[in-house]
Amino acid sequence: MEPHKSRACDTRQRLLESACRVFAQKGYRDATIAEICEQAGANIAAVNYHFGDKARLYVEAWRHSFHVSVAAHPPDGGVGEDAPPEAQLRARVGALLRRISDETSCEFAIICTELANPTGLLQEAMRDTIQPLREKMTALVREFLGPHASDLQVHFCQVSIMSQCMDVMRRRRLARRLGKLGPLAIDDLDAYADHIVRFSLAGLRAIRREAERGGP
Repeated sequence: MEPHKSRACDTRQRLLESACRVFAQKGYRDATIAEICEQAGANIAAVNYHFGDKARLYVEAWRHSFHVSVAAHPPDGGVGEDAPPEAQLRARVGALLRRISDETSCEFAIICTELANPTGLLQEAMRDTIQPLREKMTALVREFLGPHASDLQVHFCQVSIMSQCMDVMRRRRLARRLGKLGPLAIDDLDAYADHIVRFSLAGLRAIRREAERGGP
């Protein structure tokens, strides 16, 4: 790579990493390009050159944080599709809990600030990146529920499993805000992942029986 291109790539990378940290801490509206550039050791013109504006930098920073998080915690948990469905579910739940709880990751911190003060800027990026993961979980849930389950039953079960995982994020944020842990935070992620899987499998089996009987 030519030296000037290498320097440009390095500057872009530093801007992305700095933007991830600042947006995760302050959210889109309170973050400033000046602060991001200062932490990145770059000038404001570099943001305009590489990203065009603050909104595009925000989107690309979240994409970057997502890909870094997924690389650190692969969504399949290292378990292939040839493994038993129960093992796949446990691996996916465990991987998601680790992603959510990774204090070095900005992915869910940015999501939290976006949910608290929505901009709408991340909708397309989140749909493109998260939807394939959601589809994998939906296919797995459908396998558990069998051919008689309705699309609505599959959707509700998938949402239920994901919600149990996402609650860890809410509890951790609340615990940090109150300055204490105790029952608010869930620290044993492996034990909680096991619980989610046992709890969910019991519900999935019950709904499968209901669907096979032609129930609602």
